[in-house]
Amino acid sequence: MKKSVFYHAGCPVCVSAEHEILELMDPSSIEVVHLGEEKSKIELAEKAGVKSVPALVTPTGKVLHLNFGASMADLKN
Repeated sequence: MKKSVFYHAGCPVCVSAEHEILELMDPSSIEVVHLGEEKSKIELAEKAGVKSVPALVTPTGKVLHLNFGASMADLKN
């Protein structure tokens, strides 16, 4: 089974969303990617359609943008 990917930047909005997602879903079905620490994955997130974080990319490729923590442009700086 393909996993969902939860992208975030480590800000309070993102960390709160991460905790909620992990409570709602089976943690083994989610890959959590901290883009502030893993900048090499920013391009992959953008290719998946992520415009801002926190965001959840589902196994079917849908991007669910949750709240607003940071834009992808902010993460590149």
